[in-house]
Amino acid sequence: MLFAVSTIKLIAEIALLALFGQWVLGLLAGAKKDQNLFYQILQIAGKPFVVAARVITPKQVIDRHVPLVAFLLLLFIWLAATVMKIRTCLQIGVELCK
Repeated sequence: MLFAVSTIKLIAEIALLALFGQWVLGLLAGAKKDQNLFYQILQIAGKPFVVAARVITPKQVIDRHVPLVAFLLLLFIWLAATVMKIRTCLQIGVELCK
């Protein structure tokens, strides 16, 4: 159980950092962000989560808002995984969680 929760938490962390980094780099690069190699790498890392968010959101949601939806969903998943990891560690003992 601990391994599964830790894996979900890790995937959410990586995706959150990729989406956040893409947003910050988009602000810094401006209109030329699509030509930036690092922006493209972060876009590739976050794309599966943005596509998943597009699938579950209604069609009324504008496409440019979908990355924000993906970020918020991942944030909730990360928070839930963190709570589950804390509960699991308290049940089995903190020494086994290190």
